[in-house]
Amino acid sequence: MDLSFPGLGTVINVAAIVVGSVAGMLVGHRLSERVRSVVTSALGLTTLLMAGLSAIEVTSPALASATGRGTPVLIVLGSLIIGGVLGALLRIEERLATLAGWAQTRVGSRLGDGAGSGHDARERFIEGWLTATLLFCVGPLAILGALSDGLGQGIDQLTLKAMLDGFASLAFAASFGVGVLFSAVSVGVVQGTLTLLGVLLGSLLPDAHIAALTAVGGLLLVGIAFRLLDVRQLPVGDLLPAIFVAPLLTQLVVALR
Repeated sequence: MDLSFPGLGTVINVAAIVVGSVAGMLVGHRLSERVRSVVTSALGLTTLLMAGLSAIEVTSPALASATGRGTPVLIVLGSLIIGGVLGALLRIEERLATLAGWAQTRVGSRLGDGAGSGHDARERFIEGWLTATLLFCVGPLAILGALSDGLGQGIDQLTLKAMLDGFASLAFAASFGVGVLFSAVSVGVVQGTLTLLGVLLGSLLPDAHIAALTAVGGLLLVGIAFRLLDVRQLPVGDLLPAIFVAPLLTQLVVALR
């Protein structure tokens, strides 16, 4: 019996954050840098595999039939260029990096601090919740994964993100405490909303348009994999608008045929 449903990926993600946070509060910093590096490399390779499975949608018969042979690749290219230009003008990558950098600085400044009490405990709770919320919600994988879940393309991306967030929440909770645990609520709200958006888009977009969006999303996953593998820091944030440009460009091509 198939028990999958839209939003399952976010449920798994939230559960991973809860488990990681509890483990972090209980065991503290026990994972060595070598272990964390190996785990990140494994997740990077898995992301690369998922990227290939998504990008292959550029060969979708529905997309080729709607736009013509040879056109799907041009649609993907055009989407990435147009979306990348828009993202660069909006400075999406820079803004996300600023948020993440601020959060990481906060983490670093609090590592090793005691539990504290009163005002200090309240500040640690707020910082833990805000830091984890920013890092878990602003990444490209959160957007791509939630939309993919809503579109019915599977929860593989959010399952991968759940593993990443689980390990991250373990480390953060060891420093911040219970505030990190409550970031799971923020993740549930943000990704749940994006999943609902994906459901609405899936009911409106034809298969060809979804295939174009999925193919573009696959290439963005390549960028995320390169980051995890420390190959190159591609500006994935600036390229995010491409996943919204793809169905629009596909519709334009269909209308001009």
